[in-house]
Amino acid sequence: MGRPLDVARPPVFATVAEERAHRKAKLAGAFRMFSKAGLDEGVAGHITVRDPEEPDTFWVNPFGMHFSMIRSSDLVRVNEEGRVVEGGRMVNGAAVAIHCAVHAARPDVLAAAHAHGPAGKTLSSLEMSVEMLTQDACAFYNDLGVYDDFTGVVLDAEEGRRIAGALGTRKAVMLRNHGMLTVGTSVDSAAWWFLTLERTAQCQLDAYAAAAGLGKPPRQVSPDAAEQTYGVVGYEFVGWFQFQPIWERISRDQPDIFD
Repeated sequence: MGRPLDVARPPVFATVAEERAHRKAKLAGAFRMFSKAGLDEGVAGHITVRDPEEPDTFWVNPFGMHFSMIRSSDLVRVNEEGRVVEGGRMVNGAAVAIHCAVHAARPDVLAAAHAHGPAGKTLSSLEMSVEMLTQDACAFYNDLGVYDDFTGVVLDAEEGRRIAGALGTRKAVMLRNHGMLTVGTSVDSAAWWFLTLERTAQCQLDAYAAAAGLGKPPRQVSPDAAEQTYGVVGYEFVGWFQFQPIWERISRDQPDIFD
Protein backbone atom coordinates (compact mmCIF):
# COMPACT_ATOMS: atom_id res chain seq x y z
CA MET A 1 0.00 0.00 0.00
CA GLY A 2 1.38 3.41 -0.98
CA ARG A 3 1.64 6.30 1.44
CA PRO A 4 -1.10 8.97 1.40
CA LEU A 5 -0.51 11.73 -1.12
CA ASP A 6 0.67 15.07 0.26
CA VAL A 7 -1.84 17.54 -1.21
CA ALA A 8 -1.70 21.24 -0.41
CA ARG A 9 -4.51 22.54 1.78
CA PRO A 10 -5.66 26.06 2.69
CA PRO A 11 -3.55 27.34 5.59
CA VAL A 12 -4.68 27.74 9.19
CA PHE A 13 -3.57 30.84 11.07
CA ALA A 14 -2.53 31.40 14.67
CA THR A 15 -3.63 35.03 14.73
CA VAL A 16 -6.00 37.38 12.96
CA ALA A 17 -3.03 39.54 11.97
CA GLU A 18 -1.42 36.60 10.16
CA GLU A 19 -4.64 35.80 8.34
CA ARG A 20 -5.14 39.43 7.32
CA ALA A 21 -1.60 39.65 5.96
CA HIS A 22 -2.13 36.42 4.03
CA ARG A 23 -5.42 37.57 2.50
CA LYS A 24 -3.95 40.91 1.48
CA ALA A 25 -0.89 39.29 -0.09
CA LYS A 26 -3.11 36.87 -2.00
CA LEU A 27 -5.23 39.81 -3.17
CA ALA A 28 -2.15 41.67 -4.39
CA GLY A 29 -1.02 38.46 -6.11
CA ALA A 30 -4.39 38.08 -7.81
CA PHE A 31 -4.07 41.58 -9.27
CA ARG A 32 -0.60 40.70 -10.60
CA MET A 33 -2.10 37.59 -12.21
CA PHE A 34 -4.91 39.62 -13.78
CA SER A 35 -2.37 42.03 -15.23
CA LYS A 36 -0.21 39.25 -16.68
CA ALA A 37 -3.33 37.68 -18.22
CA GLY A 38 -4.32 40.96 -19.91
CA LEU A 39 -7.38 41.48 -17.74
CA ASP A 40 -6.65 45.09 -16.85
CA GLU A 41 -8.46 47.82 -18.77
CA GLY A 42 -7.21 51.21 -17.65
CA VAL A 43 -8.68 51.89 -14.22
CA ALA A 44 -11.55 49.39 -14.59
CA GLY A 45 -11.78 46.19 -12.56
CA HIS A 46 -11.65 45.25 -8.92
CA ILE A 47 -11.13 42.28 -6.63
CA THR A 48 -12.18 42.27 -2.98
CA VAL A 49 -11.64 40.12 0.10
CA ARG A 50 -13.30 40.31 3.51
CA ASP A 51 -11.27 41.35 6.51
CA PRO A 52 -10.94 38.39 8.94
CA GLU A 53 -11.55 40.48 12.04
CA GLU A 54 -14.30 42.75 10.71
CA PRO A 55 -15.95 40.65 7.99
CA ASP A 56 -18.51 43.33 7.15
CA THR A 57 -15.57 45.28 5.68
CA PHE A 58 -13.46 44.32 2.69
CA TRP A 59 -10.09 45.12 1.11
CA VAL A 60 -10.01 46.44 -2.46
CA ASN A 61 -7.57 48.00 -4.92
CA PRO A 62 -7.10 51.78 -4.87
CA PHE A 63 -8.68 53.58 -7.81
CA GLY A 64 -6.27 54.38 -10.64
CA MET A 65 -3.41 52.08 -9.64
CA HIS A 66 -2.22 49.59 -12.27
CA PHE A 67 -2.84 45.97 -11.33
CA SER A 68 0.83 45.11 -11.95
CA MET A 69 1.98 47.54 -9.25
CA ILE A 70 -0.40 46.71 -6.39
CA ARG A 71 1.20 45.64 -3.09
CA SER A 72 -0.42 44.58 0.17
CA SER A 73 0.21 48.01 1.66
CA ASP A 74 -1.63 49.73 -1.22
CA LEU A 75 -4.95 48.02 -0.50
CA VAL A 76 -7.86 50.00 0.93
CA ARG A 77 -10.47 48.74 3.41
CA VAL A 78 -14.09 49.75 2.85
CA ASN A 79 -17.13 49.21 5.07
CA GLU A 80 -20.54 47.87 4.04
CA GLU A 81 -21.72 51.39 3.23
CA GLY A 82 -18.81 51.99 0.87
CA ARG A 83 -16.85 54.32 3.12
CA VAL A 84 -13.05 53.99 3.34
CA VAL A 85 -12.08 52.98 6.88
CA GLU A 86 -8.41 52.16 6.29
CA GLY A 87 -5.91 53.08 3.61
CA GLY A 88 -6.87 56.68 2.88
CA ARG A 89 -7.02 56.37 -0.93
CA MET A 90 -9.89 56.72 -3.37
CA VAL A 91 -11.75 53.59 -4.50
CA ASN A 92 -13.73 52.91 -7.65
CA GLY A 93 -17.40 53.81 -7.25
CA ALA A 94 -18.42 50.77 -9.28
CA ALA A 95 -16.40 48.55 -6.95
CA VAL A 96 -18.36 49.93 -4.02
CA ALA A 97 -21.75 49.54 -5.72
CA ILE A 98 -21.15 45.98 -6.92
CA HIS A 99 -19.00 44.46 -4.19
CA CYS A 100 -20.88 45.92 -1.22
CA ALA A 101 -24.06 44.35 -2.60
CA VAL A 102 -22.44 41.00 -3.39
CA HIS A 103 -20.77 40.69 0.01
CA ALA A 104 -23.97 41.71 1.79
CA ALA A 105 -26.08 39.19 -0.15
CA ARG A 106 -23.57 36.33 0.13
CA PRO A 107 -22.12 35.89 3.64
CA ASP A 108 -20.50 32.68 2.39
CA VAL A 109 -18.41 34.64 -0.11
CA LEU A 110 -14.97 35.73 1.04
CA ALA A 111 -13.77 37.25 -2.23
CA ALA A 112 -15.22 38.63 -5.45
CA ALA A 113 -13.54 39.48 -8.75
CA HIS A 114 -14.65 41.64 -11.66
CA ALA A 115 -12.70 42.87 -14.67
CA HIS A 116 -13.27 43.82 -18.29
CA GLY A 117 -11.50 40.90 -19.92
CA PRO A 118 -11.62 41.00 -23.75
CA ALA A 119 -13.29 37.63 -24.25
CA GLY A 120 -15.72 38.00 -21.35
CA LYS A 121 -17.02 41.37 -22.45
CA THR A 122 -17.22 40.22 -26.08
CA LEU A 123 -19.29 37.17 -25.15
CA SER A 124 -21.45 39.33 -22.88
CA SER A 125 -22.44 41.43 -25.91
CA LEU A 126 -23.87 38.42 -27.77
CA GLU A 127 -27.26 36.80 -27.32
CA MET A 128 -25.75 33.75 -25.61
CA SER A 129 -24.29 32.65 -22.30
CA VAL A 130 -21.42 30.30 -21.54
CA GLU A 131 -22.05 26.97 -23.25
CA MET A 132 -20.75 23.56 -22.24
CA LEU A 133 -18.28 23.11 -25.10
CA THR A 134 -15.25 21.96 -23.12
CA GLN A 135 -14.26 20.24 -19.91
CA ASP A 136 -13.17 23.56 -18.43
CA ALA A 137 -16.52 25.17 -19.26
CA CYS A 138 -18.21 22.50 -17.16
CA ALA A 139 -16.87 24.18 -14.00
CA PHE A 140 -19.77 26.59 -14.59
CA TYR A 141 -22.48 24.05 -15.36
CA ASN A 142 -25.69 25.41 -13.80
CA ASP A 143 -23.41 27.73 -11.80
CA LEU A 144 -23.42 30.94 -13.83
CA GLY A 145 -26.13 33.59 -13.83
CA VAL A 146 -26.83 36.34 -16.36
CA TYR A 147 -27.58 39.97 -15.57
CA ASP A 148 -29.29 41.24 -18.72
CA ASP A 149 -30.09 44.83 -17.77
CA PHE A 150 -27.12 47.00 -18.78
CA THR A 151 -27.94 50.63 -18.00
CA GLY A 152 -24.44 52.15 -17.96
CA VAL A 153 -21.61 52.31 -15.44
CA VAL A 154 -22.70 50.70 -12.17
CA LEU A 155 -22.66 53.49 -9.58
CA ASP A 156 -26.04 52.93 -7.97
CA ALA A 157 -26.48 50.72 -4.91
CA GLU A 158 -29.79 49.39 -6.21
CA GLU A 159 -28.18 48.14 -9.42
CA GLY A 160 -25.49 46.49 -7.33
CA ARG A 161 -28.25 44.63 -5.49
CA ARG A 162 -29.80 43.53 -8.80
CA ILE A 163 -26.43 42.16 -9.92
CA ALA A 164 -26.15 40.29 -6.61
CA GLY A 165 -29.63 38.92 -7.25
CA ALA A 166 -28.64 37.67 -10.71
CA LEU A 167 -25.59 36.00 -9.16
CA GLY A 168 -27.82 34.27 -6.62
CA THR A 169 -26.08 31.29 -5.03
CA ARG A 170 -23.80 30.72 -8.03
CA LYS A 171 -20.05 31.25 -8.41
CA ALA A 172 -20.26 33.55 -11.44
CA VAL A 173 -22.49 35.96 -13.30
CA MET A 174 -22.25 37.43 -16.80
CA LEU A 175 -22.99 41.15 -16.83
CA ARG A 176 -24.51 41.80 -20.26
CA ASN A 177 -22.49 44.28 -22.38
CA HIS A 178 -20.05 44.61 -19.49
CA GLY A 179 -18.05 41.52 -18.49
CA MET A 180 -17.92 38.81 -15.87
CA LEU A 181 -17.95 38.59 -12.08
CA THR A 182 -16.87 35.61 -9.99
CA VAL A 183 -16.93 34.83 -6.28
CA GLY A 184 -15.32 32.31 -3.96
CA THR A 185 -14.59 31.30 -0.41
CA SER A 186 -11.00 32.49 -0.94
CA VAL A 187 -9.17 35.02 -3.08
CA ASP A 188 -7.59 32.01 -4.76
CA SER A 189 -10.83 30.47 -5.99
CA ALA A 190 -12.49 33.76 -6.98
CA ALA A 191 -9.41 34.72 -9.03
CA TRP A 192 -9.10 31.27 -10.62
CA TRP A 193 -12.79 31.10 -11.53
CA PHE A 194 -12.43 34.46 -13.26
CA LEU A 195 -9.32 33.43 -15.20
CA THR A 196 -10.78 30.14 -16.39
CA LEU A 197 -14.12 31.80 -17.21
CA GLU A 198 -12.30 34.36 -19.38
CA ARG A 199 -10.47 31.54 -21.17
CA THR A 200 -13.72 29.62 -21.54
CA ALA A 201 -15.34 32.66 -23.15
CA GLN A 202 -12.41 32.95 -25.57
CA CYS A 203 -12.67 29.25 -26.42
CA GLN A 204 -16.39 29.63 -27.14
CA LEU A 205 -15.81 32.63 -29.41
CA ASP A 206 -13.08 30.70 -31.27
CA ALA A 207 -15.26 27.60 -31.56
CA TYR A 208 -18.16 29.52 -33.10
CA ALA A 209 -15.83 31.35 -35.48
CA ALA A 210 -14.37 28.02 -36.64
CA ALA A 211 -17.83 26.44 -36.80
CA ALA A 212 -19.04 29.16 -39.15
CA GLY A 213 -16.36 28.07 -41.63
CA LEU A 214 -17.30 24.42 -41.22
CA GLY A 215 -20.99 25.09 -41.68
CA LYS A 216 -22.03 23.26 -38.51
CA PRO A 217 -22.29 24.27 -34.83
CA PRO A 218 -19.78 23.35 -32.13
CA ARG A 219 -20.39 20.06 -30.37
CA GLN A 220 -21.96 20.48 -26.92
CA VAL A 221 -21.07 18.40 -23.88
CA SER A 222 -24.08 16.31 -22.84
CA PRO A 223 -25.91 17.32 -19.62
CA ASP A 224 -24.91 14.06 -17.92
CA ALA A 225 -21.25 14.51 -18.82
CA ALA A 226 -21.35 18.19 -17.85
CA GLU A 227 -22.82 17.35 -14.45
CA GLN A 228 -20.24 14.64 -13.82
CA THR A 229 -17.42 16.95 -14.88
CA TYR A 230 -18.71 19.78 -12.70
CA GLY A 231 -18.51 17.43 -9.72
CA VAL A 232 -14.78 17.04 -10.40
CA VAL A 233 -13.67 20.52 -11.55
CA GLY A 234 -16.34 22.88 -10.26
CA TYR A 235 -16.12 22.86 -6.48
CA GLU A 236 -14.37 25.36 -4.24
CA PHE A 237 -11.30 23.38 -3.22
CA VAL A 238 -10.47 22.83 -6.89
CA GLY A 239 -10.68 26.58 -7.51
CA TRP A 240 -8.35 27.21 -4.56
CA PHE A 241 -5.94 24.46 -5.65
CA GLN A 242 -5.78 25.61 -9.28
CA PHE A 243 -4.53 29.01 -8.13
CA GLN A 244 -1.61 27.61 -6.10
CA PRO A 245 0.93 27.17 -8.94
CA ILE A 246 0.16 30.73 -10.05
CA TRP A 247 0.61 31.97 -6.48
CA GLU A 248 3.91 30.14 -6.09
CA ARG A 249 5.27 31.74 -9.27
CA ILE A 250 4.06 35.25 -8.42
CA SER A 251 5.20 35.16 -4.80
CA ARG A 252 8.65 33.96 -5.92
CA ASP A 253 9.10 36.35 -8.85
CA GLN A 254 7.36 39.41 -7.38
CA PRO A 255 8.05 39.43 -3.62
CA ASP A 256 7.08 43.10 -3.37
CA ILE A 257 3.44 41.96 -3.15
CA PHE A 258 4.17 41.38 0.54
CA ASP A 259 5.32 45.00 1.09
